[in-house]
Amino acid sequence: MSGGLLVAGTTSDAGKSVVTAGICRWLVRQGVKVAPFKGQNMSLNSFVTREGAEIGRAQAMQAQAARVEPTALMNPVLLKPGSDRSSQVVLMGRPVGEMSARGYHGNRQRELFEPVMACLDELRATYDAVICEGAGSPAEINLRRTDIVNMGIARAARLPVLVVGDIDRGGVFAQFFGTTALLDAGDQSLVAGYLVNKFRGDVTLLEPGLEMLHGLTGRRTYGVLPYAHGLGIDEEDGLRVSLRGTVRESVVAPPVGEDVLRVAVCAVPLMSNFTDVDALAAEPGVVVRFVDRPEELVDADLVVVPGTRGTVRALAWLRERGLAAALARRAAQGRPVLGVCGGFQALGAHIEDDVESRAGEVEGLGLLPVRVRFAREKTLARPVGEALGERVEGYEIHHGVAEVLGGEPFLDGCRVGSVWGTHWHGSLESDGFRRAFLRQVAAQAGRRFVPAPDTGFAALREEQLDRLGDLIEEHADTDALLRLIEQGPPAGLPFVPPGAPAAR
Repeated sequence: MSGGLLVAGTTSDAGKSVVTAGICRWLVRQGVKVAPFKGQNMSLNSFVTREGAEIGRAQAMQAQAARVEPTALMNPVLLKPGSDRSSQVVLMGRPVGEMSARGYHGNRQRELFEPVMACLDELRATYDAVICEGAGSPAEINLRRTDIVNMGIARAARLPVLVVGDIDRGGVFAQFFGTTALLDAGDQSLVAGYLVNKFRGDVTLLEPGLEMLHGLTGRRTYGVLPYAHGLGIDEEDGLRVSLRGTVRESVVAPPVGEDVLRVAVCAVPLMSNFTDVDALAAEPGVVVRFVDRPEELVDADLVVVPGTRGTVRALAWLRERGLAAALARRAAQGRPVLGVCGGFQALGAHIEDDVESRAGEVEGLGLLPVRVRFAREKTLARPVGEALGERVEGYEIHHGVAEVLGGEPFLDGCRVGSVWGTHWHGSLESDGFRRAFLRQVAAQAGRRFVPAPDTGFAALREEQLDRLGDLIEEHADTDALLRLIEQGPPAGLPFVPPGAPAAR
């Protein structure tokens, strides 16, 4: 078997990432050697592979679903937004420069097509099946000429395309039909059919619509996945934090002690790797929410200043919102604050940035005795260490180089009283360390909170990935899906007018 499939979506956040992961987990449980792939990813949530390459966290999660080690081959191009109009381009795990959207979607993107296809070819030569994830919508006809992630790679590799639609948003039939009808004839010939995601209710009420969709497009629906609560799987393009007080999904379990622990995460601009708090949200009795006003810190037992792609911009935002003053008050009162990566840098005394923001000399919040100088070379590492008497693993992704001038050592950062700072992402996934840290937070906050003695974050993540595999196995036509992966696009798929002009 040397099969493949492209999971496309009618929109961003239609469920491509989780469906891809679910198919990977279902296949590996059938004994298929499978790998995920996304030619180009735009995300501020990233991960460092064992060889020191930076890739999207969604692809790392999908690799875990496939039970394989993530590599740069699985996400050769990563775009990390630095503003509304520019992104850092990461190629094969290493940054190669900043580029405007106009510049990237011109010749630069076309230049990347060959290395992207080389990565896909290498994966297909190594694995029985490669499940590719698209980006946005395949019907973004303004970008089709330079596409290296949707129909561009499907066309080059003759991959069948499964289009996922989020019915919870409404309009899914129009989305399926419109997506197909906006593609040119060559692209349409690869669109095998559809997968409905996040359905609530009686599926028999949906069936007449699916039959009409088949009549209109000549394409079948391969499954209807029910809405699944509490998955908490790594997200692709960022958490929507425009709604104040957004709560991170957590396990539904009562606290072990007498109190819950409230965690407020400052929703800084260009927030990156907010998945750091997933391990906190997985703890029974820990409530995690994202905030953007100083009064929302008052009842928090722990405030987290997370990573960001724009430390200087985040600093300005914290000051403008009154959050900087609220953090200073917390520190003076001995109430816990944790800064991670860009958040750690913001808590420091001084920043010299001629790389990320080019702002030069900037004063930090002064809560930690740290000076930060931004280097052009990005630090990408998988450190292992010890803190609070426990072994800790993490990963680092940053341009800022911290000079720690005092305080107690803490994961290559420092701690002063109730304020902690580190460049290490993912440290809270180390179960023993997380429990020890939460015990200290509870003591400093005066809460009778007790960490659960048996919460294993890695085991919980495996359970979530198995749930995704179950969704595919129980609610998709897996026999038809396997034929699609093995045999490619069905022959004789009809053209749905009007179609776009042929891609050139």
